Amino acid sequence: TNGLVGSSPAMKQLRKRLWENIFTHDVRWYVACLWNRMEEFSTLLLGETGTGKGAAAAALGRSGFIPYDPAGRCFAESFTRAFVPINLSQYPETLIESELFGHRKGAFTGAVERHEGVFARCSPHGAIFLDEIGDTSEPVQIKLLQVLQQRTFSPVGGHETLRFEGRVIAATNKPLGRLRRAGVFRDDFYYRLCSDQIEMPPLSRRLRELPSELETLVTHMLRRMCGEGARTLVDPVMGALAHGVGPDYAWPGNVRELEQAVRRILLTGRYTGDTAPEGEPEGDLAERLARGELTVKALTAAYCRALFKRYGRYEEVAKRTGLDWRTAKKYAES
Repeated sequence: TNGLVGSSPAMKQLRKRLWENIFTHDVRWYVACLWNRMEEFSTLLLGETGTGKGAAAAALGRSGFIPYDPAGRCFAESFTRAFVPINLSQYPETLIESELFGHRKGAFTGAVERHEGVFARCSPHGAIFLDEIGDTSEPVQIKLLQVLQQRTFSPVGGHETLRFEGRVIAATNKPLGRLRRAGVFRDDFYYRLCSDQIEMPPLSRRLRELPSELETLVTHMLRRMCGEGARTLVDPVMGALAHGVGPDYAWPGNVRELEQAVRRILLTGRYTGDTAPEGEPEGDLAERLARGELTVKALTAAYCRALFKRYGRYEEVAKRTGLDWRTAKKYAES
């Protein structure tokens, strides 16, 4: 998939981390005693939107051990069905528990029949991918914490206790450090959620490390979109990107933006970058500034984040703020 293609140092490190979360850092340990115990290890994927968290989660979820049945000459289940994703941000608060844990008939208005949630649908050899975990409310976090701690859950409106045997993978582009400090994201849930934590590299970092990775990605995308005719399109698309955005473009939408840039060039012959306003205040930052409610630290952090989003380099943030680059990085990541 697009999210895992590339040979930059950041991508090599990412694939190494994914391997460790599939087979551990020492395959001898895996073979000796962990091959059928990997559901005990949850993984948290962090990174900006469009960096390939879904692709990384699928790689993890579809690489678990699935028993082979010699009599039937087949595996216990298809590896594609062993991966069950759910985007938590697409459901309203009133329905999210039903989608996760299921519900029984009559549990609430509109529950006209029994519904099995993703935890019930996931096999013992499978994995659930909880995308946008940073958007969950505290009540949902508490129930998910129970699943991780006790491996049990109850459907909405049901009295039975069901077991979950699969693995949990979660992802977010939200700053969990800030959410935890604000009390929005529970510490106990966070620590239970991340047996390991993998940072997805932004496209800007990958291209700084290895500029030719852009052509590698474009070639891969064109092959998926156009098949055999892709080879004749690589040079024109690369030329349009060079003319439209140049080599220093920060790619704020990461690989997802690049894919849409390629599609737009195929349609219109040009791409001039993300036209959304850059550096807009976060949330109600402008209102808080007008009311005099912001500290110097909060204002500096917001400014550093906006600069990093625009330029993609901590050195550039440091240059424009007059801060040491390590201090600028600390503010941008706060």
